[in-house]
Parts: sequence; structure tokens; C-alpha cells
Amino acid sequence: MMLKGKTAIVTGSTSGIGLGIAKALAEQGANIVLNGFGDVETPRAEVATLGVQVGYHGADMSKPADIEAMIEYTNQTFGGVDILVNNAGIQHVARVENFPVDRWDAIIAINLSSAFHATRLVLPAMRAKNWGRIINVASIHGLVASAEKSAYVAAKHGVVGLTKVTALENATTGVTCNAICPGWVLTPLVQKQVDAKAAALGISNEEAIKLLLGEKEPSMQFTTPEELGALAVFFCSPAGNNVRGVAWNMDGGWVAQ
Repeated sequence: MMLKGKTAIVTGSTSGIGLGIAKALAEQGANIVLNGFGDVETPRAEVATLGVQVGYHGADMSKPADIEAMIEYTNQTFGGVDILVNNAGIQHVARVENFPVDRWDAIIAINLSSAFHATRLVLPAMRAKNWGRIINVASIHGLVASAEKSAYVAAKHGVVGLTKVTALENATTGVTCNAICPGWVLTPLVQKQVDAKAAALGISNEEAIKLLLGEKEPSMQFTTPEELGALAVFFCSPAGNNVRGVAWNMDGGWVAQ
């Protein structure tokens, strides 16, 4: 129970990668503040079975005032934020010239700006305690690009840049900042892309998955939320004390090509 007595906020944690990371931190004893839309009670119950306190705040991550309210809720309820996992994200696919401006603005706000706002709000208290972990869930698209994902790729590259600057500014303290860059993970977000590919090509879901992985991921297997959670736990461990500003890809060999 390496993280007993510590509190983690995980944004976008009612499903997928965020929930996987929240559970992994809870297994190490951290109290968890969940955030996200949709069904809240099921993930809340799943995390609570791990024997920790579980809070929830429904902050809209596109709104700085909501993010501030979420941090304040955590401070009031749990006495502070020790671990911040910036995971909230949305996606839209279109060519640059056809990309809806409102979708661009929303993706930049949720996938990039929210990480900045949450980070700036938790840093002073982390520095005062001389311990903190900021983990940004970027993406393989923080390192390389794919066509028709201009906003997502721009935002995730921005997250990697923000990670490095945050790490450098706090390099002589007990506060670290690192990014996780997953390849394909079978989350609800990716399942939508699989379904779209299957429909467009008139093929089965299984064939669409093989095509999706075959295009990018040499291992031909999805990274799992559990694997990503284990990496987050490593960043929080004493072994991660001097891991600062990395963008760690867990991608089945995607960027090794």
C-alpha cells in the first residue's frame, strides 16, 4: 500500500484508461477523486471495493472555473491533491480544411488546456509539501501524427511540451511530471473508430480491429488500461523519484518503426 494516505484526482476516469489508472492507484492505497460524464456509480463502486475513499466531481474539463471547483472540492474533502492524472480527452476526425472550428476549440480545451489549468492549481501545495506526482496521459499522437487528427495531434504534442516544462520548473523539488503515451487502447473512444471502420468497409468488427492494429502497431495487440495503470504507479513510486519530463510510449512498437 505504497500510496496509503495520499489522494489522486484522475480526470476522465469513469471509463477506459482513466478508470484503469484510478483502480491501479487505489490498489496502492490512494484515495481517488473520479471525474467524467455518463455512469458514475458503477466505476465509483468498482474503485470503492479496493478499500479506499472515493469522491467524484463532475467538472466540465473545458471550463477553468469547473476545474478550480474540482481542486477545491478535493482540498476540502481529502485535505489536498498528492497525485494529479490529467487524462480527460475527446476526439474528432476530419481533414484540416474540413475540421469544424468548434470541435478544434473543444479538443484543445479538454485535451490540452485542462491539463494546464489543473496543473497550475495543484502545484503550489505540492511544492509546499515537497511531494507530488503529475501524470499527463498524452498519446502516441504526442510523438507522431496520423492524418485527419489535426486537433488531437496538436493537443497531445502540446501536452508533451507542457509535461517537459513542468518537470524542468520543479526539477529540484519532490514534485515530478511525466507523460504516458499509449498506442491503441480498446476504450469506448477507440471502439467508435473500430465500428466506423467496419461500417465503412463492410467488414466484421474483428477484421476492423486487425486492420486498425496492422496499420500502426507491430505487436498486433491493444495496450490495456491495467498496463497503463501499472506505469502510473511506477511514476508514483520511490523508483520514479528521478524520472522527470519523460514521454513514455506504451505502443506495441508503433514509434520504433
